[in-house]
Amino acid sequence: MSDMLKPSRRAFLRGSAAAAAGLTAAGAARANVPDPLITEVQDWAMSFGDGVDASPYGLPIQYESDVVRRNVEWLTADTTSSINFTPIHALDGTITPQGCAFERHHSGAIELRKEDYRLMINGLVDTPLVFSYADLERFPRENHVYFCECAANTGMEWAGAQLNGAQFTHGMIHNMEYTGVSLRTLLTEAGLEAAGDLSDKWVYVEGADASSNGRSIPMDKALDDVLVAFKANGEALRKEHGYPVRLVVPGWEGNMWVKWIRRIEVTANAVESREETSKYTDTLEDGTSRKWTWVMDAKSVITSPSPQAPITHGSGPLVITGLAWSGHGAITRVDVSKDGGKTWETARLAKPGEKMALTRFYLDTEWNGEDMLIQSRAMDETGYVQPTKHQLREVRGENSIYHNNCIQTWHIMPNGEAENVEVS
Repeated sequence: MSDMLKPSRRAFLRGSAAAAAGLTAAGAARANVPDPLITEVQDWAMSFGDGVDASPYGLPIQYESDVVRRNVEWLTADTTSSINFTPIHALDGTITPQGCAFERHHSGAIELRKEDYRLMINGLVDTPLVFSYADLERFPRENHVYFCECAANTGMEWAGAQLNGAQFTHGMIHNMEYTGVSLRTLLTEAGLEAAGDLSDKWVYVEGADASSNGRSIPMDKALDDVLVAFKANGEALRKEHGYPVRLVVPGWEGNMWVKWIRRIEVTANAVESREETSKYTDTLEDGTSRKWTWVMDAKSVITSPSPQAPITHGSGPLVITGLAWSGHGAITRVDVSKDGGKTWETARLAKPGEKMALTRFYLDTEWNGEDMLIQSRAMDETGYVQPTKHQLREVRGENSIYHNNCIQTWHIMPNGEAENVEVS
């Protein structure tokens, strides 16, 4: 198609009359060249399609079979204690389908029937209690959309550009609507008078899988917004996401979102388990480690164009899009740079940012085949601005694995392909 026949984004953005005229002209011009997909009867219009009972549980169409989770084989010794990545480069909007949402296991995803499920609350409570799944369903429910991000998301990029794809650099994240009972409700049911002053108390949560993954959570967070969840995106949790019940800890690192949760103990002190001492602490340049770094700081990434989502349509209108999030609250602004951070343009948020949830942003622009170094920079309601990798390294060096929320750069080449590069 010649440049004369290509629709211009600017035509759509002018006044309604001018836009209508532009559309009419463009359509008439295209009609001069017959398109067999319009002028000829196609196979799909010549016979019946599938009946309503062909797929009792709806599945993606075969043409989208590439939109799947992927792991990195060399990342761990065995897939039973490993992670896979959400295909964020192929998704739009903000809600992650459960079938695409990343997994992290410490001893594999277990099979646990609802009928066999039990949740104990013990420790410094007035009355130790054990709940069945049916018991949990009788308490008042809440619905909230939250992101869950592994603390190691982008962790392989500390020392330089490593993995060529947004799915692999930033795909340890999902964003789903969770349904469940507030942890505050269950703790209140057990009674907290025996705990005395709650300002220095903790809860220790433990999973039912073989790893017995457990984390300590300060009582003020436990009584704030933590959810004991049994649904995601309107349906039962998937096995890999903790069926039948998991913990949801909004804005905090994913390791604290204990799956197959079986026990909540009210304690006088943090337990300081393996997952909060030798793991999930941030090693600094001098060898010491930052402790209790639970909150996921403001972060963003351009998902398209990106290495797995190159520009294939040639010159002209281009939509640059991505995701932003913050464990401190709502995203209020995202800027996009096309020249490696020299200049910035404010992107359009698909809707106002929501607390501890993903925000979709768009920059509608033009691309004429030039090299670009595209970046995004998120800001949240606290005023926090996403840092460059250089700024992070000045504080933390390169020894860390966790909490890398630096600005990401994709190099867009004249042929539309993209690669992961470092501009720090």
